[in-house]
Order: sequence, then C-alpha cells, then structure tokens
Amino acid sequence: MVLSALNAISPIDGRYRSKVEALSNYFSEEALIKYRVLVEIEYFIALCELPLPQLSEIPKEIFGDLRAIYKNFTPIDAAAIKDIEKVTNHDVKAVEYFIKEKFDALKLSDYKEFIHFGLTSQDINNTAIPLSIKEAMNDLYVPEYLKVLEALEKLAKEWADVPMLARTHGQPASPTRLGKEIDVFVVRLKEQFNLLNDIPSAAKFGGATGNFNAHKVAYPNIDWKAFGTQFVQEKLGLQHSFPTTQIEHYDHMAALFDAMKRINTIIIDLDRDVWTYVSMDYFKQKIKKGEVGSSAMPHKVNPIDFENSEGNLGIANAVFEHLAAKLPVSRLQRDLTDSTVLRNVGVPFAHTLIGFKSTLKGLGKLLLNRSKFEEDLEKNWAVVAEAIQTILRRENYPNPYEALKGLTRTNEAITQKSIADFIDGLEVSEDLKKELKAISPSNYTGI
Repeated sequence: MVLSALNAISPIDGRYRSKVEALSNYFSEEALIKYRVLVEIEYFIALCELPLPQLSEIPKEIFGDLRAIYKNFTPIDAAAIKDIEKVTNHDVKAVEYFIKEKFDALKLSDYKEFIHFGLTSQDINNTAIPLSIKEAMNDLYVPEYLKVLEALEKLAKEWADVPMLARTHGQPASPTRLGKEIDVFVVRLKEQFNLLNDIPSAAKFGGATGNFNAHKVAYPNIDWKAFGTQFVQEKLGLQHSFPTTQIEHYDHMAALFDAMKRINTIIIDLDRDVWTYVSMDYFKQKIKKGEVGSSAMPHKVNPIDFENSEGNLGIANAVFEHLAAKLPVSRLQRDLTDSTVLRNVGVPFAHTLIGFKSTLKGLGKLLLNRSKFEEDLEKNWAVVAEAIQTILRRENYPNPYEALKGLTRTNEAITQKSIADFIDGLEVSEDLKKELKAISPSNYTGI
C-alpha cells in the first residue's frame, strides 16, 4: 500500500498533511537520520581541528566535501541507511557505516575509524534531536505563534473602544471593553513566550556514561570536557549538559514542552471565549460561498475553526504532558524508553501548528455585531449600581451598598429610568445627582 492522505492512520499525515508538511524536515525518520549525519560529520571535523595527531594531515579543503554529505542529503541516502540498518539492527551504527562508505569515495579510508570515535549512540541522538527541535522552533513554531499574536494585537487595537458587558460566573458584571479583553490574551501569550525563550536547547555529549571514558583512555592529555562543550555550543549552537548519565537528562526539554503547553492552554482559553461570544451573537462570521455549516440546518455558520483549534491543542498538550513527565525519568544510567518517546516529538508540534492556524483562520472570519453589544448593555443597567454605591461611599453616604442591593436584587428589570428614580430619591446635592446620572453601562468601563 502506498501511503496517502486517505489511508494514513494519523490525521497529521492524512487530513492535515498540507498544514504541517514542513515539519517533516525536522521530525520525520529521514530528518532524524540527516541530523545524525550532520552531528557525525561535524564531530569528525572537530577532531581534525583539535587536532588529533592521526588526523593532522587531512587538508581543511576537504571539510566542504564532508559537509556536503549532510547538506546534499537525499531520500536515496536515507533509504540506503535504512537498508544498512536492516543488517545492523541499530540505527546510529547504520549512519556510521554509511559515512564510512562516503569516506571511501572521498579517499579518506585511512581515517574511517575516527567516525563516531569514542562515542555512544546517545551522543548523536541527544544532539541531533535537540538541534532539530531548536530549528523547528525557530523556522516554524515562532513564525506561526507571531501570526496569532499579531492578529490579536490588531484586534485589541481595533476594538479598544468597544464597550462590552462583562460576565463573571456567567452573570452580568461591571462593563469592560472588547479590545481590553483581547489584550489580556496578548499579554498572557507574551509573558509565557518570554519564559519559553529563556529555556536553553540542551544536549548531552560525553560518551557511554557521560564521563568521556573512551576519549580519556585514548588521549589522556586532552581536556575532553572542554572539547565537548566547545563542540556542542560553538559547532552546534546548543548548551552542553555536563555531567550526565548516558543520556541527556531532558530537564530543559521538559521545560520547553511545559512552556509550549501553557501557551496552548492560553489559546484554548481564547478559543472558548470567542466561541461563546459567537454563540451570544457578539460576532457574526464571514460566509464563504459554497461552504456548508450543517448537513441538516442550512442557516448555520458554525465556529468550527475555534473548535478545531481547541481539539488539536488539547491533543498536543496531552502528548507534551507525557513527554515532559516521562523524559526526565530514566532507570539508573539509562533505559530505552526515551528513544521511542522522542520519536513522537513531531506529533504535538504538528497539532500545535494546526491549532494556531485554525485560531488564526477563525479570528479572520469574525465580524463585529455592535448592535448586540449595545443591546446587552442597555438591558443591564443594574451593573452601574457598583459605580453609584462607590461614589456614595466617597461622599460618606450611610449604607450605600445596602441601598443599591435593595434596588437591584429584585426580579423586576432595572432600567435607566429606575436608576434615575433611585438617584432622585437620594438626599444628596443636585451636582452629585448629575454626576451619578451621567454614569451608564456604556461608559462605566474603567481604564
């Protein structure tokens, strides 16, 4: 069977493939193999630059040809490595043998044993995977996040002066402004993104149990810890974790996933709020010719983009939660559970990007229904009671809260007239009555 969008098991490789296809450059099996080749090649070059005596004769001009092995990496190369793996039954060893074949072609056969010299497979995996995550974050995640943020910033500014009845516990509450409520999400997203930006992309590089045992026994006079730090940080642009066991301890990676989960949670909160505003008729939605909202009810235009986003971000968070909880835990110096779990890193990334795109699409469809905002405010004059009793407190009027409570806690509708009549009955100055009557649900919106 040839894999297609129709027979793929996962929707991220099926229905949603077109939305997240770019992630395959970072999280597919082929991508992982390519990143492993990159690390192996750059490590060999670093040994040459150290320099190790046995590698001192290799001309620097050959480094470009070596880097071309991963820069020009093709699906044919990936397939060749998978064929080798069928024999080795070890994915990283297959990469080593593949590079050795390339060395033969470059007439570097005498130096083949310095490929993967002193390393364990986790030195490759625990640099390749953090590197792929870092580049996927910079190339795909951050730009999509910024699109959502910029859309919200634009709406917050556009709707800055739209008064809106607030609801706390689902009940009418002190009025607010629509733009300010959108800006709440802007600030929350920015604060969590700043925390996310502070998390380093950490990598383990130190041999079979993290101590550079093999390196030190072969070349006892070289500062291998300094070499490892320089290689990871200057060559790969990652932070060198040291000391470690055989594997990266994944604490920083867990922190990254937790931060991404919080950002997703904020957007889920946004999705649900906007969905509710649509159900309250605060927003209409742009209609696209030919679209069907319901198979049975022709009038419906459903807020499906926000529902799609909520669902996908929920799945993403479930996987991020497992990754963050599982990866930092390993039996003794290492077990293999991190290996299979890490192969799923692309899954929550994909669902996150789908969620971002859906929220963005939904925001782009919103049409402000000003008359509904005004109608709700006009129906809820009771919300100015807080303003009136606060001013009366300022004037040291006796028991103002209780007086307003008696007025507003009835089953009768509170209108502009009933509020005005109440004010007229107060034993206060005419100037104060004028000040109180100037308050309305539309202008009692704070700062």
